[in-house]
Amino acid sequence: MGSIIKKVIKGKPYYYYTESKRIDGKPKLVNQKYLGSADSLLQKVLFAGTPLQNRALYSREADYGDVALLYDIASRLGIVSVIDRHFPKRGQGASVGMYILIEAINRAAHPTSMANLEQWYAGTCLPLLTGLGAHLFSSQNFWNNTACLDVQTIQAVEDDMLRLVVHTYGLDAGEIVYDASNFFTYIDSSSTCACAQRGHDKAKRTDLKTVGLALMVAGDYAIPLLHETYPGNRADSIEFKRMMQSLKSRIQYITGAQATVTVVFDRGNNSEENMRLLEQGPVPCHYVGGLKRNQSADMFSIPKSGYTALDQDRFPGQSACRRRIKAYGRELTAVVVDNPNLLEAQLRGILADVGKANAKLLGLQQRLLLRAKGEISKGAKPTRASVGKAVKHVLRHEYMERLFTYEIIEKDDFVLLTFAQSPGALDILCEQELGKTVLFTDRDELTNEQIVCLYRSAWHVGSGFRQMKGTSHLHVRPIFHWKDSSIAIHMFTCVLAYRLCCLLRMELARAGVSLSINKILEEMSKLKSITTFFGEPDKPEKVHSFTVGSELTQSIEQVFNLKKTYPVR
Repeated sequence: MGSIIKKVIKGKPYYYYTESKRIDGKPKLVNQKYLGSADSLLQKVLFAGTPLQNRALYSREADYGDVALLYDIASRLGIVSVIDRHFPKRGQGASVGMYILIEAINRAAHPTSMANLEQWYAGTCLPLLTGLGAHLFSSQNFWNNTACLDVQTIQAVEDDMLRLVVHTYGLDAGEIVYDASNFFTYIDSSSTCACAQRGHDKAKRTDLKTVGLALMVAGDYAIPLLHETYPGNRADSIEFKRMMQSLKSRIQYITGAQATVTVVFDRGNNSEENMRLLEQGPVPCHYVGGLKRNQSADMFSIPKSGYTALDQDRFPGQSACRRRIKAYGRELTAVVVDNPNLLEAQLRGILADVGKANAKLLGLQQRLLLRAKGEISKGAKPTRASVGKAVKHVLRHEYMERLFTYEIIEKDDFVLLTFAQSPGALDILCEQELGKTVLFTDRDELTNEQIVCLYRSAWHVGSGFRQMKGTSHLHVRPIFHWKDSSIAIHMFTCVLAYRLCCLLRMELARAGVSLSINKILEEMSKLKSITTFFGEPDKPEKVHSFTVGSELTQSIEQVFNLKKTYPVR
């Protein structure tokens, strides 16, 4: 039987619900629940008949799913500890590693300017997960605490981080894809920043200063291994040399073993000097690359009847032909691949260009006829040279001059134009060139399929750059930083964010959930933590809960068991 009893503690009465039973003939207390003070009991009685809706004061929503997911993998890897070993500080506030991690999570989940980092942090579950107040993550605090980072120490941190990642996940660092890109900035033209320079910006923003980023990635999930931030006016060939030298000096430390490395690079880095660089030294590297048509005309001229089918499970409809060739002063293995899907895509673009060129040539022809008839008299009188220049401009796109024939005629002091599509030219183009890719390697023991797989893995690093130039997650731009050290730190946190996302993607794939980085982050952003406040405004009660999200959101959450690991109370 239950009863309510009063206990006086330090002169104040408190009430408890108790239950007692007779055990061995003696009464014994078997259950006791604290009910509260007399005032709190009165409030509970008064609210007992009040609908729950009327008791709710307000709710607070915080970003949870995507933020907790990134925080979880960083915590499991000990990213903060790795960074802090290089930058110890007194036990006050946030550590250097925590500042870097929070900024990296922000770049991945919801990129904001550094000025808005504090506000974003306050609207997430991170204050509860880290135990650190939002005021610590002001822009000024971030830069004050990360000012100790420079290029050399960033490289040392990255090496230790990668050593941990390689051994934790058993990554194969033997096949590495290299590429470089650049990002325009909004740095003032008068700035003396050495890293931001005017160069060949790939986004065509020649009016702005540019910062370069070179990446080496490994594995099917394009996990970044090494990166370097470099001046936007540095030539690709120079940067390639620097990155290969960096790879050779760091790879053994990262892998913890004598590594055999094959580097995959695009046609822009083809040179005898680069291949010599890879082959020489205490850590020689193998390579796989692609050849341009003017470097491999003999391979392109091989009739398709001489090709053999590739593994149709992996390369449906594709075939290849293999030869030993001499290129860049050495004997190499070359494989020309015929890909019907590539042929179809190229044809769509070429036919579109043919249609546009045909319309423009027809328009030019009609204008010349109208001038000859006297219906057009304004403007400069066309000459053979000016018409020839206009035709070449129309046919400037690739293959157009091979697909059209034209003749410029002078008659009665007027210039006329005749043109037609070259009969059979497109068929010849399809047979000899379209759909074909010529690859080369110094590894003669590789099969055709292995060579093709290695070269096509270069898509992954290109995908990484496209991700970083996007507008939803992980984007590097805009860059307003005007100090070299600040730009280096910004790029380091962006690459760290991308690395964490690639690892998450790999973990999910191993658990049977294959998704893109954007899809993972978008789905997990639907999972919010909700705190609802009830009762008296000056002393409310709190109830914590989560939004449901989609079925996919729930599946991802269950893989990592986030709600149990980070209950947010």
